[in-house]
Amino acid sequence: MLAQRTLKSLTKAVGVGLHSGQRVELTLRPAAPDTGIVFRRVDLPQPVDIPISALAVTDTRLASTISNGHAKVFTVEHLMSACAGLGLDNMYVDITAEEVPILDGSASSFVFLLQSAGIELQNVPKRFVRVLKTVEVREGEGPSAKWAHLAPYEGYKLSFEIDFDHPAVDSTGQRVEFDMSSGSYTRDIARARTFGFTKDVEMMRANGLAMGGGLDNAIVMDDYKVLNSDGLRYNDEFVKHKILDAMGDLHLLGKPLLAAYSAFRSGHALNNKLLRELLAHPEAYEVVTFDDEKLAPQGFATLAPAW
Repeated sequence: MLAQRTLKSLTKAVGVGLHSGQRVELTLRPAAPDTGIVFRRVDLPQPVDIPISALAVTDTRLASTISNGHAKVFTVEHLMSACAGLGLDNMYVDITAEEVPILDGSASSFVFLLQSAGIELQNVPKRFVRVLKTVEVREGEGPSAKWAHLAPYEGYKLSFEIDFDHPAVDSTGQRVEFDMSSGSYTRDIARARTFGFTKDVEMMRANGLAMGGGLDNAIVMDDYKVLNSDGLRYNDEFVKHKILDAMGDLHLLGKPLLAAYSAFRSGHALNNKLLRELLAHPEAYEVVTFDDEKLAPQGFATLAPAW
């Protein structure tokens, strides 16, 4: 049987929110089978649980935000991406503020945290959402067009193309395909950092955003070049971060996908719109388990190795 996974022990991190600049403590804890991933706002007078789901996403401006009533947690996508990359199904995320800490701007710190806690198999079958029919969402026309779609695929594959019209971005790889069966998430995707432009920072800060951002947790560019003294971690780090984000956004479905995702200039909003489009067509997907893990797509049965 291909089993569900949780943590062996709890693990903690302290950091600041990228947009809020607030200090935040994160405690990742094991959870029982079929719990899913549940964020818990422990700083509120009465702690509030916010289970992940595509329909729990209430804001997608610059990050993915999930809510339950008035309680919300934003910038969840990098932690969710690490959970997708390591195949984690069940976990409690206790958080002392409304934004997940940015740490180094990638998912690698979360991968390290999860692997240091250890990953444990649970005696319950892992449930996948298998896409049976292609679903697609599109926005804009001509040069402003963007789209994302999910197609049937016995495995999990993501391809992404960017188009930023910026010399520093244009000089790097514009398109990446990553397949869970043949690639290594921790090696190939997890270290790609979020990025931004100095011309946008002042406007964002005037709106109370990017208050915790800097060269130690983002790639920052002026009109011509990357300002980080250590340069890029991958020669296609920008588009790889978009795949990292997409994996996190799509994992908010609550179950791992068996599908081929492809996108052009997509972002958090379109990724969530794509999940809602899938859920709106029950004939386009089914929930499946694998009694014999040898029958599961390659790359899902083995635990991700440590660094």
